[in-house]
Amino acid sequence: MRLLLLLLALTATATSVAQSYPAKPVRFLVGYAPGGATDINARIVAQKLTEIWGQQVVVENRPGASGTIAAELTAKAPPDGHTMLVAPQTSVVTAPLIFRKVGFDTLRDFASLSIIGSTPLLLVVHPSLPPKTFKDFTAFMKSNAAKLSYATGGIGSTPHIAAELLSLSLGVRLVHVPYKGENPAVAEIMSGQVPLMFSNISAVLPFVKAGRVRALAITSPKRSSLAPEYPTVAESGFPDFDVATWAGLYAPAAINRDLGTRISGDLAKVIRMPDVKERMVNQGIDPVGSTPEEHLAYVKSEFTRIGRVAREANIRAD
Repeated sequence: MRLLLLLLALTATATSVAQSYPAKPVRFLVGYAPGGATDINARIVAQKLTEIWGQQVVVENRPGASGTIAAELTAKAPPDGHTMLVAPQTSVVTAPLIFRKVGFDTLRDFASLSIIGSTPLLLVVHPSLPPKTFKDFTAFMKSNAAKLSYATGGIGSTPHIAAELLSLSLGVRLVHVPYKGENPAVAEIMSGQVPLMFSNISAVLPFVKAGRVRALAITSPKRSSLAPEYPTVAESGFPDFDVATWAGLYAPAAINRDLGTRISGDLAKVIRMPDVKERMVNQGIDPVGSTPEEHLAYVKSEFTRIGRVAREANIRAD
């Protein structure tokens, strides 16, 4: 009887916590500067959650160290749902795999609540390069690998993983030229200093449309509604090629389970709103809104997939 009463009391307490949330403004920590894909994901949903929760949801940018600074701050925050992390796989999967040490363990220190959205990449080249199609590009890449280089916004970024995955698939190695951010890398492609790169579609599509760079393929399993004329890498001979920059919502691991489920459900509700979906799609983001169980399973699968690429390509950021 005492045990039953205790369980009932705990259940009532958990339900009360979830129902009374949030009791104060909520912080979404983002480990990157404003304007990037992760920051855009966070700000779109924060605005709507502010409306339905009746408390301000503030996006706080804490850039640095591939987003691990913001991740570590979140891992050590009180597990009451008032400080959470919006992060891509670069911060919570790739960084722990390639850095010698980070101040958190993703699977131990975080509750994965939901994937907000996924942003595919475009493979782009300087217009002076001969290939006009992805098929031509793969042949060109095999014949000229020794003198080709590619740009990215940093070691371990999703474009870096995409380029190394394609190189491994073709059995070639290119020279990696990392920059401090995706925008400087795109600028170098346009100037012809580096011949090619994978770039988030939202960052590079305006320059493709202006003729400053040439797009050859997209990395998502399906063609993008923003640029349906570009084939997927998967349909072009690499059926398992699927790379995207996805942004997830994370809370400290000890968060009350009912509260985590409620936050995830509210987030999914926001992502299904027509105006939110429209804003995300217009930014090149595919809306997702997964459950905590789906999010955790995906994080684990990314550790396996990215871990293989990191090992085989010897990607390190010591």
